[in-house]
Amino acid sequence: MIINIAFATQPMRWLVVTVLLLAFASLGRASEPPVRVLEPPVRIVATFSILGDLVSQVGGNRVAVSLLAGPEEDAHVFQPTPAQATQVAQARLLLSNGLGFEGWMNRLLKSTNFKGEHIVVTKGIAPLKPSSAGHSHGSRHGHQDPHAWQDVRNVLVYVKNIALGLCRVDRSGCPGYQINAERLTESLNALHRDIESSWAGIPKERRKVITSHDAFAYYEAAYQVQFLSPQGVSTEAEASAKGVGRLIRQIKKEGIQALFVENISNGRLIEQIARETGHQPSGELYSDALSKPGGPAMSYIDMMRHNTRLLTSAINTTRAQGEKP
Repeated sequence: MIINIAFATQPMRWLVVTVLLLAFASLGRASEPPVRVLEPPVRIVATFSILGDLVSQVGGNRVAVSLLAGPEEDAHVFQPTPAQATQVAQARLLLSNGLGFEGWMNRLLKSTNFKGEHIVVTKGIAPLKPSSAGHSHGSRHGHQDPHAWQDVRNVLVYVKNIALGLCRVDRSGCPGYQINAERLTESLNALHRDIESSWAGIPKERRKVITSHDAFAYYEAAYQVQFLSPQGVSTEAEASAKGVGRLIRQIKKEGIQALFVENISNGRLIEQIARETGHQPSGELYSDALSKPGGPAMSYIDMMRHNTRLLTSAINTTRAQGEKP
């Protein structure tokens, strides 16, 4: 039906115009795409920086990750602040290393009355005993070494457990988490092969290294490198004068020259050993924490590549010096 507005009464003309305007406005709205309501990111807490990096890579932009012990911080001696306790209490997912690494974890869970999901990422990994790789240092961790991430193959288990935890608290995001986990798994497999290749040309009898504390037993078992340290698997353990003296005698006897400080450890012990043996430290390794932004170990993969590059370079240098006529 066509209405001739020109011959309509004044009230009728206003009514027709109003109806037409509403109709056109409705058509305009129908052509617009629906407004997408963005979901808030899933609130995650990771206990230390290496784990936080892995969680961020699996979670992508669907998660907001808070760290307890951050880059360059020692999780062995860490104590959560009240603000961090609040973060834990409000988190939907808490991820920890386990194996006694976070000695403060039980107290934190009790004090925060945490009700979310707690995933221990080392679940399914057979832990090494501190004495199983030739180490006899005692520690508060008891009879298991918590530094499982030093073997890249163990981190494949970490990634599976991280994806499992994320899927439990965010089912709609699960397909994306699984894709990210598969992508990270491929990168980790390539990293493991590269580390093996880096050591392939170095005779096993030359693969001897001195570090600040006993954090590399898993690396040792995976890549056949002997690590010696004056301190046990926890930086809380004090190195005994007897143990340091025995280590100095072994260095002199076996001609070990690759000495390293660690980013989380006090370098005085290594400096003392350097003075006693006449060898200078070969660089800084990242054992239990990543570097700050701009550093050489801002991610787990960067850390492992950095450490391997320093270790093999130091041993190759001392090897070349020893072969000079």
